[in-house]
Amino acid sequence: MTTAPPAPPTAGAKDPAAGPPRGGDADGAAVVLARHTARYVAVGLVLVAALVFLLAKGLGSALDFYLPADQAVAQKAQLGGKTFNLEGVVEPGSIRSTPAGVDFVVTSGATHVAVHNTGSPPQLFQSAIPVIAVGHFDGDVFASDQILVKHTSTYIAQHPARVTAPNGSKQ
Repeated sequence: MTTAPPAPPTAGAKDPAAGPPRGGDADGAAVVLARHTARYVAVGLVLVAALVFLLAKGLGSALDFYLPADQAVAQKAQLGGKTFNLEGVVEPGSIRSTPAGVDFVVTSGATHVAVHNTGSPPQLFQSAIPVIAVGHFDGDVFASDQILVKHTSTYIAQHPARVTAPNGSKQ
């Protein structure tokens, strides 16, 4: 008795040992791959947006610019109520203590700007020295909440009695 060779598979017949049809696997894998790709792209876009936001916010607040009094007055309309650093020299005889802090005038060139500071001025604050007042324009007065006095090592060498450390020692 001879056995006939197996018949070739017909177009619609399924071989149970072959598993699910190949076309279905390819379509399912493509859908899964597309979903994963879309997720990766979405996560990547969120990360890039967050990085751009942090850089813009960080650099924007870290870039404090200094404007000499004459330039600040010239740009007062553009500055509005924006906080910036006003640079100038304390006009001799202009310092007046107030209950809230100190009022004084800074000069730059021929320009004089009245400064109203709320807070304690630094120890080295005095007439005829360069200062930076941090604040904004409030009408014609510069409203400040911080005064910075810059001094170099040559200043310390020339005026050792003026520079006192927080612990009381002279530097």
